[in-house]
Amino acid sequence: MNINKIAASAAALALWALPAAAQTAPQPLSLGEAVQRAATQTAGVAMAGERTAQAEARVGQARGALLPQVSATSGMLNHTFNVDAMGITLPAAPGTTHEPLIGPVDQFDARLHLRQALFAPADLLRARAARTAVAGSEAEEELVAQTAAQRAAGAYLAAARAQATLQAREEDARLAGELLSLAEAQLEAGVSTGIDVVRARTQKVTADGQVLLARTAAEQAQITLARAMGMAPDARFALTDGLEAAPVLGLVPAEADSAVAVALDRRPELRQLAATTAAAQASRRAVRAERLPRLDLVADWGASGLHATDAIATRQIGVAVSLPIVDGLGHEARLREQDARLREAALRAADLRQQVTAEVDAALLSLATSAQQAQIADQRVQLAQEELSQARERFTSGVAGNVELIGAQASLLHARDAVIEAHFAQSAAAVDLARAVGMAQEVR
Repeated sequence: MNINKIAASAAALALWALPAAAQTAPQPLSLGEAVQRAATQTAGVAMAGERTAQAEARVGQARGALLPQVSATSGMLNHTFNVDAMGITLPAAPGTTHEPLIGPVDQFDARLHLRQALFAPADLLRARAARTAVAGSEAEEELVAQTAAQRAAGAYLAAARAQATLQAREEDARLAGELLSLAEAQLEAGVSTGIDVVRARTQKVTADGQVLLARTAAEQAQITLARAMGMAPDARFALTDGLEAAPVLGLVPAEADSAVAVALDRRPELRQLAATTAAAQASRRAVRAERLPRLDLVADWGASGLHATDAIATRQIGVAVSLPIVDGLGHEARLREQDARLREAALRAADLRQQVTAEVDAALLSLATSAQQAQIADQRVQLAQEELSQARERFTSGVAGNVELIGAQASLLHARDAVIEAHFAQSAAAVDLARAVGMAQEVR
């Protein structure tokens, strides 16, 4: 591809990128603010809160079986009777024949009915199981918030990396412009050849194209960050935290054993699983209690008569005892189901504890390695700058062409990229560690 084609492509890309860059005015945003917004304002967190509300409503539903049940009925009935069908034989009057049909007869009845559980152990244990399930929903809500916080922190760091890359590409373009001017001056002075100018101009056009690509990547990272916080995709931010300083992790221990202990205590997945296990245990006790007798108070009061105008008050009250004997082996099947749920929860708990330990160890290892890589990358930039300075001096003095200078320029470009990636990896490892110990919402 010749220089003119490169320039045309760069110009087209610039025109395409302009609308995205001018959407909204950027608002200052720190890493901690991004984390808090995501943990409280995203749709996923709101939906998790609604699931908690649903679990709390199920507690009321289960508790309703223990509270008084009151209903009302009212009706007017006109009917006839076949006394023979009832096994009743009425004597016929002298001179008449037996007539089995009686009626029609009107009947009016309006009544309140009451049923109150006096002893219902299965219903009581189901209500307790529903209350235990709420704790699991609350732990799930925190898990969703932790995940949203980690996603927002990652998006923030990615946006910071994109911004740093854009700044590096702009600096590369500025340097390429300086080296192009130097090559042209050397050519006019008769110290270098035309090929040196062509090489320098190619580097300048290439650097300009890289700036446009970096600007597009920065815009895309801004969109991802906005969505990670549950905001409109046209929102733009001025990031106040860069990649130079790793995120502050608050009370995250640096020692592996201490970090694992904190993770086992704070990870919402473990609390959710513990609540699920407790709910399964309560459900099993409720199933076992189905074999116990149930005692209910039943009563009604109302008005009964041939018509509503001549109805008189009647009532009844009593105690009903029910005891299940055979239900087609459904009770035993429900017990087996709850036993299987408990065994599954035990397996998941053991595996989850091992997974938490592995995540903490991996995050600590990545954090230590990335810190060393950041130090090496910083040294690499210093060496690349020294190499560029010496190559420029050699080219200026006419000792060598600009091949060495362009090579040094490329080395500096790669060194800058290495610094950005190393600091990004260090910050990302810190966020992963915070998530591994259940403290993603405390990242600052």
